[in-house]
Amino acid sequence: MAPQLLSSSNFKSLFDSVDTFLFDCDGVIWKGETLIDGVSQTLDLIRSKGKNVVFVTNNSVKSRRQYAEKFRSLGVTSITQDEIFSSSFAAAMYLKVNNFPKDKKVYVIGGEGVLEELQIAGFTGLGGPEDGEKKAQWKSNSLFEHDKSVGAVVVGLDPNINYYKLQYGTLCVRENPGCLFIATNRDAVGHMTDLQEWPGMVTRLLGLIAQNSSLVVTASNSYS
Repeated sequence: MAPQLLSSSNFKSLFDSVDTFLFDCDGVIWKGETLIDGVSQTLDLIRSKGKNVVFVTNNSVKSRRQYAEKFRSLGVTSITQDEIFSSSFAAAMYLKVNNFPKDKKVYVIGGEGVLEELQIAGFTGLGGPEDGEKKAQWKSNSLFEHDKSVGAVVVGLDPNINYYKLQYGTLCVRENPGCLFIATNRDAVGHMTDLQEWPGMVTRLLGLIAQNSSLVVTASNSYS
């Protein structure tokens, strides 16, 4: 069905009936490092009417703190991290509310944002950007070692994805008893820059390799 434009009276009725507005970030608030025209004015108008705003994003590269910093760097200075719900935060909160054992570690295929949110929630994270330069050794009789205490693998957007990370995550999911496989989203593409779309997640790829379907914990569908 084609979208329908609201009349001025219908718009006012809808606006008055809403207490909180939820905004996606990539492609809605900004594209890459460029703020979309009219965003600041729109947010100011909504706030001036006593409404709340919440920003949701499936891009897990940044933590809530880092997203608040990005807002400020783009000239939107009124946003606090309490108004931001990112998939990096959702993944950490999923583990926390489900009493993930504190003696278990979490391997991260993703950005610093997931690691920071895990640390805030009291968990030990491995991998992330630190493993971006590591290389898998394809040698005869070479055994790829992995940490047997990893109890969850969290997969998010990762600009430095490589075979080392894929193998590490695969071994954890397949060989560590009860290891969770958590994806921060399943987006096929993302607005990483302002001029074009980029490939999104590698969740399905890792799922096929590990022969395990992921639990998706995102900003838009918290636990599915």
